[in-house]
Amino acid sequence: MPRGFFISFAGMDQRFPKKEKLKSKKLIDELFANGKSVKAYPLVMIYNESELEKDISLKAGFSVSKKKIKKAVDRNKIKRRMREAYRINKAGIISRLPQKYTLMFICISGEMPSFKSIEESIRKLLPVLIHGAT
Repeated sequence: MPRGFFISFAGMDQRFPKKEKLKSKKLIDELFANGKSVKAYPLVMIYNESELEKDISLKAGFSVSKKKIKKAVDRNKIKRRMREAYRINKAGIISRLPQKYTLMFICISGEMPSFKSIEESIRKLLPVLIHGAT
């Protein structure tokens, strides 16, 4: 990036506050029971329409299989990368959502995916919420 180059995200909320994190056991159980899934390697997104508080459009959770990634350090690193890629890319989609959703992103790779591959995957998965699964 050239020196002095600045990208303005004015008006775009790039935070990922606690109220947008999927923590409720009830919502998670409902998501896995009734949700639809879409795959874009190395991630799978499970999503479901939900009744959420009025100021929240999305609640998202992130998971990495202990069976596929043995070391907790590596699982945590992948989850950090997933959260960061989601945080950066969710702003462009939230205003266009037809309804409210709960999401779960699950890493299905058996090895450490790069941030670039995770971000590309999330960029492919998020528009599914607007256009529906194809």
